[in-house]
Amino acid sequence: MKTTLFKEVGWFLSALIDNIDMGIIGLPDIQRPFVWKAAKVRDLFDSMYKGFPVGYLLFWENGLENGHKPIGVDKKQEVPNLLIIDGQQRLTALYSVMKNVPIVKKDYTQQKIMISFRPKDQENSGDAILK
Repeated sequence: MKTTLFKEVGWFLSALIDNIDMGIIGLPDIQRPFVWKAAKVRDLFDSMYKGFPVGYLLFWENGLENGHKPIGVDKKQEVPNLLIIDGQQRLTALYSVMKNVPIVKKDYTQQKIMISFRPKDQENSGDAILK
């Protein structure tokens, strides 16, 4: 009998963010830095707010002590055992905005992502800023 190679796991957004914050979820060394433009981050949050599907995340369960890097620029408490293979841009954008922490851009500089949206009246100012 073959062993299962893939399994579907449902995640709460808060659990994903907490696991990134602790260092449980990280990036494989082969992953590129964050390349999304600010408008794409804003559109992701807009789609989530409206209840649209935003795709799957694909993780690789890894037991090695090296070959990975954190999401964000801060020190983590754990060594990642879940590496994001597909969905890195979405997950990094969510983490940066929700925790107000900088991430590494494609030119290897640090940036914070800030979006402007008012849930009360559902107004989007159109602003999305990479700082």
